[in-house]
This record gives sequence, structure tokens and C-alpha cells, in this order.
Amino acid sequence: MATPLTAAAVLAALRAEGVRVVEVGSWRTHNRNQKGAWGPLNGSIVHHTVSSGTAATVRIVRDGYSSLPGPLCHGMIAKDGQVHMVGWGRTNHAGGGDPKVLEQVIAESYGTAPSKPARGNSNGVDGNAHFYGWECENLGDGKDPWPAAQYEAIVRVQAALCRAHGWTAKSVIGHREWSSDKVDPRGIDMSQLRTDVAERLKHPASWSAGKATPSTPPKETTVSTTDDRVKALHTNLLSIGEIGTTAKGTASGRIEHGAGYFLAHLLEEVRQLRADVAALKKES
Repeated sequence: MATPLTAAAVLAALRAEGVRVVEVGSWRTHNRNQKGAWGPLNGSIVHHTVSSGTAATVRIVRDGYSSLPGPLCHGMIAKDGQVHMVGWGRTNHAGGGDPKVLEQVIAESYGTAPSKPARGNSNGVDGNAHFYGWECENLGDGKDPWPAAQYEAIVRVQAALCRAHGWTAKSVIGHREWSSDKVDPRGIDMSQLRTDVAERLKHPASWSAGKATPSTPPKETTVSTTDDRVKALHTNLLSIGEIGTTAKGTASGRIEHGAGYFLAHLLEEVRQLRADVAALKKES
């Protein structure tokens, strides 16, 4: 467990790690702290945005939607590797997740990956209080590429946080490893990402990875079936609600996880399902 880094401290940690940082507006005081606790922190979660275009994506993750106020993360990692800081404090990024996974992250006790989450946004524990959140610009369709510059930035950001807190790479997880109804970051092998973060942590923050970090990010080996995606969509639509916390930090129920966020995911999943149907028609 750790006290959250100050805005100044995280900037210093990121820049020392070689991260190119863009400060967006009043990000240092932009947060959802009025809705519950932020900290002690136990790790960092990597997400994908289901969006394209850096400027538009920055606006979305900073401002959110009418039904899901921003910020939706602490920083957005763009395709070119720049990290846009949009908030600091509690943000609407993690929602509910599995308490067993949280225990494993706290203890850094799992093998190559945490146990498969059995709880999701609607019935899990409040992740917004426990994790840093990093949205990564990607359509999340399994086809949109992850440029080397972006992947390298993801590794450096996570290494910077782990180094600052004295964590190992096992404090870094993907959203799908936290919540049973999430699939992000689709296209990234989280076990390999942790391996690459661990490699950076063996060296000074100024280290240049050279060939140690792959030029083409490894893809996840798990393939989502059409049934998997339909199930995830159904769960998302049923679970529009953020897990809030009481003053003591215990779960108090769903508050405000907004429809706009899920509609963005819904649009992309419908497109993919249509493609699946079209492919099946050609085969028949």
C-alpha cells in the first residue's frame, strides 16, 4: 500500500523515466475526490479508450460525459508515445473489480497473471480508490495497432510508478484482469508487458531499452469469441454505475458510471459483431 504520489512527484518520476509528458489544463486539481477515497494505492491499471484521434481522445478522458464525469483516468498515452496528464486524484477509470485480484496485487503474490476475476463493475470493490489509471489511445477491436512508441511509453509509465513506490511489475494489471466484464487493453499481452516493466526496473530510470523492449508489441494470446463479446456487452449495459465509497472506504453502492462510456464500447462491438456475421454468411 502507498500514499498517492503528488502531482509534482509523478511528473518528476515520469520525466526521469524518459516519458514525454503533456500537461492538460488544471490537471493537478481535476479529480472526483468528492465522491470517495483515493488511496492508499495498490497498483496501476492499463486501459484502452475505444477511440481514435489524440485531440478528441484527450477531451473525452478529461471531460467525460454527462453521465460519466471526467477525468476518466490520470493520463492518456497517445499513439505517438506522448502522455497527456488530465487528472490527479480519484478518477472514474477502474469501477468495480474482484477483491481477490486486489489481494493478489497488494501482496504481489500471483504467477504470470492474477486469477481470473469473478466480479465486475456492478458487484465488485471500488477500484478507483486503489489504482492509478492510464487510458491508451486504441479502438480496442484487436486490429488497431499498438505503435512501438506507444507501447514503450506504456512500459515507461508503469515502471516509473513502480520505481517511485518500490513495487514490482506485479502491481501493474490490465482492466480485464481487474473486472470480469472488461476486455481492455485488447491487443496487449499483459504478462509480457509486466516482463518488460520488470526489465526496466533492473536498470536506472534513464536506461534506454534498446532491443530489450520489442519493436512490435506482443499481442495477447486470448481470443475473444462472439459469445464472449455479447456477454461482456450485456454485463456492461446492466452495470451502469460506479462503485462509490463511504468515508471509511467501504463499498457504498453504484453511483455514476455513465452510459456514454459504455455506448462507445457498444458501437465498436456492434461493428465487430456485424463483421463476424458477414464472415459466417460467406462460409455458409
